Amino acid sequence: MSQMILNAALIYAQVALGAAACLAGLRILRGPRAQDRVLALDTLYIVAMLLFLVTGMRLGSLFLFEAAMVVAVMGFVASVALAKFLFRGEVIE
Repeated sequence: MSQMILNAALIYAQVALGAAACLAGLRILRGPRAQDRVLALDTLYIVAMLLFLVTGMRLGSLFLFEAAMVVAVMGFVASVALAKFLFRGEVIE
């Protein structure tokens, strides 16, 4: 019984995270300012990381947990670079 509840919760989480990724992608395309697009990109990489984690829990695969870590690190580096670019107008001084 509890395995069935866990499986249903993970499927629901995957659907909800997929919808969140679509909405973040829409904000990236339609964002009125660059700051809105950067925040949507941050949201998108966090949602992608969570989607990898939930899928890894559902399938029992350790590879997806490692992929989630790579997405998190790359997303953080991209966020810092974009924030620096928006603040100063250049990434490398």
